[in-house]
Amino acid sequence: MRYVLEGKKMHINGLDFHVVDEGNGPVVLMLHGFPDSSYLWRNQIQPLVRAGYRVIAPDLRGFGESDKPQEVESYKMQFLASDVIWILKELQVESVYLVAHDWGAGLAWTIAALYPDLIKKFVPVSVGHPNVNTNIQIEQCEKSWYVFMFQAQHDAEEFLTRNDWQVFRQWNRMHNEQEKWISELSRPGALTAGLNWYRANSSMKTFLKEIVLPKVKAPTLGIWSSFDDFLTEPPMIKSRDYVEGPWNYVRLDCSHWVPLDQPDVLNKLLLDFFKD
Repeated sequence: MRYVLEGKKMHINGLDFHVVDEGNGPVVLMLHGFPDSSYLWRNQIQPLVRAGYRVIAPDLRGFGESDKPQEVESYKMQFLASDVIWILKELQVESVYLVAHDWGAGLAWTIAALYPDLIKKFVPVSVGHPNVNTNIQIEQCEKSWYVFMFQAQHDAEEFLTRNDWQVFRQWNRMHNEQEKWISELSRPGALTAGLNWYRANSSMKTFLKEIVLPKVKAPTLGIWSSFDDFLTEPPMIKSRDYVEGPWNYVRLDCSHWVPLDQPDVLNKLLLDFFKD
């Protein structure tokens, strides 16, 4: 079964992208993470559209209906950021409210820092600024075990899918979205493409290396969830050190997948935060 929101095809950086583009008004750009697609935002898009916003939500490279190059190097952060910037240019968008989750949030921190004139307001969900990883905490290292397992090309794919995706199911804590994820990742090349985000951007070397980025100038609302099995709270809280604009922080009581677990709460937070 395919899980696809209606959208358009765009050819960017030599790849075809599926891009949801709904509504009229100020633009809300929504970036998903692993193992999702624009379908992650299905409970946010129409409420935002009804509130008078235009929502743009691409399937990022390697996910959903977008192309899935198999080379690890294709997923370096500079290429991922370039995809997003060129999608916005092609759509003639000059400024956005930026909302992002998981790897999408990691990408969004980079975009928000390097393209300050583009970002009106910024909402990173779950994932804090990349530099907070250099302040090593054992609890976060324990939660990040899978990041290093994902580095093993071919072996990680076999390990995750063995016995009807047993390890993957346990990894996502049997989330009610798991059958969707498994269906999508079972497509040719999809699992490798998704894991390549980790292989290109989160080796041990990158965990120890500080990323030189300007501070984010946009007003920023960090959101973290207290039952997140992959990320601890301090990295999000400490992200305020990398934000020059006004900083707000909200902790919710749900799993890592905030847009799925508490869609109404998230929608209200977004609409309240976007108000000028």
